[in-house]
Amino acid sequence: MTEFSQFSLFEAGGLAPGEAEPNGGGGEVAPGSSAETALPVSEVNAAVRVVLEASFAPLWVVGEVANWRRLSSGHCYFSLRDESAQISCVIWRSDAARLPTDPEEGMEVCAYGSLSLYETRGQYQLVVQKLEAKGEGLWRLAFERTRRRLEAEGLTDPALRRPLPALPRRVGIVTSREGAALRDVVSVIRRRAPWTHILLSACRVQGEGAAREICAALIAVCRHPEVDVVVLTRGGGSVEDLWCFNEEVVARAVAGCPVPIVTAVGHEVDVTIVDLVADLRAPTPSVAGELIVPDAADLRVAVRRGSSALAAALRSRAGRAEERASRASERLSDGVVRFTERCGVWLDGLGGRLETLSPLATLERGYAVPLNAEGRVLRRTQMFEPGDPFRLRVVDGEVAARVEATGGTAAGDEEGRET
Repeated sequence: MTEFSQFSLFEAGGLAPGEAEPNGGGGEVAPGSSAETALPVSEVNAAVRVVLEASFAPLWVVGEVANWRRLSSGHCYFSLRDESAQISCVIWRSDAARLPTDPEEGMEVCAYGSLSLYETRGQYQLVVQKLEAKGEGLWRLAFERTRRRLEAEGLTDPALRRPLPALPRRVGIVTSREGAALRDVVSVIRRRAPWTHILLSACRVQGEGAAREICAALIAVCRHPEVDVVVLTRGGGSVEDLWCFNEEVVARAVAGCPVPIVTAVGHEVDVTIVDLVADLRAPTPSVAGELIVPDAADLRVAVRRGSSALAAALRSRAGRAEERASRASERLSDGVVRFTERCGVWLDGLGGRLETLSPLATLERGYAVPLNAEGRVLRRTQMFEPGDPFRLRVVDGEVAARVEATGGTAAGDEEGRET
């Protein structure tokens, strides 16, 4: 392909386009200066591209987004426009992958890139390397899109948040090994609860690929059977630095964590997507350490207060029990007395009835009871045989007797009476 400098076609003060070199001029004929030296379209476009790219340093261009398209290849094509003009733009796959989200139609953005020419179509374009909305527009748009998707699935519902364990034995920390956030959390835990075991699951917390590493670190630390709570943390930074904590894949990993998880990302004003799905958000890494473990000094005070309160409660309960026992004893004593009195009355009545039915009472009225040698009562004449001895039981003792004769008697007849 013919190479051209910026002024190779038409030197200043040279021939006008289409003007022929005079006969005998003896000068070198410039390419494209005549029909005989006409240039192919591809060479013209290539030359224009070289001139265009060499003439302009990379620059920022502001305008509204129009006709945004992201192809399956990952390249993005769109236009920037204002009230009276527009320029075609392209973002190659490697640069497009760093965008937090695709801009909306009509969004005002600033694009940084180099002017070039798409030789195949002869179309002049801006090859964009960075695309920023005014303020945090593009980042905020990506944030809101992710938030709405998670909210629609109920993952941000406060009712899903689990309470933290009161006395965690082992704390898992997911963060960078070199970051200040790790030192802050560890120092607070060591100061407040030195008996707590700390398990670090290290990962990158910013840059390309950080989201995947965070997810892997969360999965790894949650597989440990003795981890009671997990802290996901990093220090402050720009929106772009913290963006991996706004990625949907990380938010879903946090929501799926089987143990309670506390997030402490950036400074107090920094709110990320993972904060919305975590069980608790701490404004800073140091505060996260304070929230997950109790202070040993506070525990000692609580134990002393609890011991005193327990002793007082036991004394009070023992006093109430003693009082109840005393009242019960009094009631029992009164009940025994009343029961004894009722039993006495009942026995008196029973004694009277027994006295009425007693054989001795019958004997008192002048009757006698015949008894054989074994002491059995002789009730019928068949039980008496002439000559048999027997005893007569009278009211004040017994009288020896013998059967003289037996026989039936009528009422009032004295015949056959034993003597």
